[in-house]
Amino acid sequence: MNNRPEATNEAVRRTMKGNTKKDTSIELVLRRALYKRGVRYRKNVKSILGTPDIAIKKYRLLVFCDGDFWHGNSYHGVKSHRRFWDEKIKRNRERDLEYTIRLRDEGWTVLRFWESDIRNDLDGCVKQITDIINTRKR
Repeated sequence: MNNRPEATNEAVRRTMKGNTKKDTSIELVLRRALYKRGVRYRKNVKSILGTPDIAIKKYRLLVFCDGDFWHGNSYHGVKSHRRFWDEKIKRNRERDLEYTIRLRDEGWTVLRFWESDIRNDLDGCVKQITDIINTRKR
């Protein structure tokens, strides 16, 4: 039996309002690791389609840090409003793919990292980014 009280509309609204689009914990972790390795970047560049979390214009490299829930890597456990969430996550994934294709067509290299990948293998994510930069330096 579930002993927690049902969430009110106001409580849900406050919770959802607290979810930010930029400077999330995973973005901060990845950006700090890149900065320590001497990688300089721009963050949340609005002039680029999709507002990438990290943009390294000199090397035409964009990085998106996709939250596991919001981008559909794992959002099991949703019990209420399941149809709404299924549609929302589906549309987010479609938009991610559309933006990735368009950006690649414009000559950008696009990397997308799941939240769980950044948390579990930060060094691997940083290595992918630095490998691309080092290749393009030559």
